[in-house]
Amino acid sequence: MPAGDPASERLGFLLQVGLLAGPFMSMIDSSIVNVALPSIARSLHGPLGAAQWVVSAYLLALAIALAASADLAKRFGTRRLYVYSLAAFTVSSALCAASRTLGALCAARVAQGAFGAPLVPLAMNMLFGTGRGSARLPAVAGMVLFLAPAVAPALGGVLLHAAGWPAVFLVNVPVGAVAVLGAARLPAAVEPVRPGARGAFDLPGFALLGGGLALVTYGASAGLARGWLAPSVWPFWAGGAGGLLAYAGWAGRTAHPIVDTALVRTAQGALAMGLVATVSVVTFALIVVTPAFMQEFQGRTALTAGLALFPQGITTGVGSILGNTLPRRWGVRRTAVLGMAILTAATCGMLWVTTSTAVSVLGLLLAGRGFAIGLVIQPMLGRLIGELPPERVPDGNTLFNIVDRAAGAVGIALVMTLFEVRERSGGPAAGGFHDVIALVAAVGAAGLAMAAGLRAGRDAPAV
Repeated sequence: MPAGDPASERLGFLLQVGLLAGPFMSMIDSSIVNVALPSIARSLHGPLGAAQWVVSAYLLALAIALAASADLAKRFGTRRLYVYSLAAFTVSSALCAASRTLGALCAARVAQGAFGAPLVPLAMNMLFGTGRGSARLPAVAGMVLFLAPAVAPALGGVLLHAAGWPAVFLVNVPVGAVAVLGAARLPAAVEPVRPGARGAFDLPGFALLGGGLALVTYGASAGLARGWLAPSVWPFWAGGAGGLLAYAGWAGRTAHPIVDTALVRTAQGALAMGLVATVSVVTFALIVVTPAFMQEFQGRTALTAGLALFPQGITTGVGSILGNTLPRRWGVRRTAVLGMAILTAATCGMLWVTTSTAVSVLGLLLAGRGFAIGLVIQPMLGRLIGELPPERVPDGNTLFNIVDRAAGAVGIALVMTLFEVRERSGGPAAGGFHDVIALVAAVGAAGLAMAAGLRAGRDAPAV
């Protein structure tokens, strides 16, 4: 392994906490607040509809700021930006807990989302190293990143019950403080590219990409509440999609785009990123729908539902280990096909889940899905980012996160809409859940076809 390669560095415990706590907190804060909204509305004397902006403000700020993450990392350095963003995220979490009005809380959530946005792609930049073919997400990182959305509802419920809604934000403060201490000591070897001047900031590109992501995010959220074709909703998601398409055209014509999209301007690159989007939909849709089914139809508590999702994070790490090693023996295509086949089969197995199905059976099926997710995502990261030149690693990771989060948000909103519409139609108990499972399984089958279309070969070059 080359000297100075960060994969050869043995990071101490504190440094690992610093590198993984930021992404974990950023991802968990995307959904942990949902369980606290009624309590927040009562405590701050506001309607529940207004309190919903506590969630929306975070997601919108995160979407907009994510667009600038790659450019800022290349200008100011990945380590420096990560430490500053992590410290600011921690401070804004304290401000959220101290808020005494809905307006103040929403403002603090905007700051929290803006500073939390870069944490995942920046951490991935450092985990993947300098881009010399070492794009392998460590197993523990895979567990942390997939564990966050799985445990968020249960963790939120525990904190809310034990100490009230401010604890949902306050828990970030001690974790963030320790993480900042660790991140500040990260070695220089984790820096994927030397910071420096990168030409003029791409303001038009930032407006198109950031605005498009924000509109799509808001449209997906509002569509779930008001209906996707409502006059107050469809212009947002349609305008957002138009903005993203316009950015794709702009990025191909400008010298220094805010995020370089050359990665997906080839057939194989687009196919690999499409597979990432598919896995995101299949993954996060059931992370949201399964707890709702367990609580509404099986009568389980939020804690029990969260614990059923917990093994999925562990098995994702196991799958990540094999996802690192199998492509070198089997090739990317065979590994991805195997992972998608397992993911689709485990999802289909949930069609037999009923209101009396044991939690252990559900947990086993979800664990199988987690294993498959690690098996697919690892080869895709290697295919997309493994041989990028160092200066394009931040673009690759940011683009990966944009696709992952956008697809997950839209997929969650669509399947939750189907779930609620089906249940309101007066069908049999759990009918909506099974309809969602059938839809997600069909998406998984489409992903299996995508995986089969990847370029074959044991050492197929990255796109």
